[in-house]
Amino acid sequence: MDSPGAAMTRRWLLVGAVVAAIAIGLSVRDQISREAIAAWVNGMGPWAGLGFVAAYALGTVAFLPGLVFTISGGALFGPLWGTLYSLMGATVGATLAFAAARHGLGPAIERRSGARLNRLQAGIDREGWRFVALMRLVPLVPFNLLNYMLGLTRIRLRVYVLTSMVAMAPGALAYVWIGHAGRQALIGGGNVVQAALIAIALVAGLAFLPRLVRSLRGGLPAVDDPPSNDSH
Repeated sequence: MDSPGAAMTRRWLLVGAVVAAIAIGLSVRDQISREAIAAWVNGMGPWAGLGFVAAYALGTVAFLPGLVFTISGGALFGPLWGTLYSLMGATVGATLAFAAARHGLGPAIERRSGARLNRLQAGIDREGWRFVALMRLVPLVPFNLLNYMLGLTRIRLRVYVLTSMVAMAPGALAYVWIGHAGRQALIGGGNVVQAALIAIALVAGLAFLPRLVRSLRGGLPAVDDPPSNDSH
């Protein structure tokens, strides 16, 4: 069993790494694009998949837009591996953010979250993993912030990880297909029309999810704050 000192050291190393990632992310946010991701990943040769997963995870921690990574995954690796790599990157990043919030960044996240945190905890106390799945399927709170906020709730880590991975899969699949269809259109390979139709159908299904959830639940939970000047 590790000593309390060793555990504390690991905790602060994690928090320090997350803070550094956020600082770097803020400094390079405007430079993140599908072209930049493709150039970096293609330069990694046989390590491209692992490098993409690591970059996606760090981007998730650093508040970088996950959508550009997911679409890039489809363009770079196709629908199967693109979905797998994107989902792995998003899950690893979400887990790191969760752990950092739970073990050191709590006060900063509480200030950023406002009253939303109390409503989030109330929903988890009431419904457990189902509420986590709902928040993943219907993004009432920005994805990157939600990862940190959930670390301050009483949800168990393994429940959070498994539920997040499963509930994020539909969105990953839909946006990976957008990237794949766009790539097919550019290079003229494969059945471009079929890829485009599949991408449109998946995105349409994803857009329909909030309405479906609303009809099944009798309404969506009030978790998000009223509109404000915060454009995050």
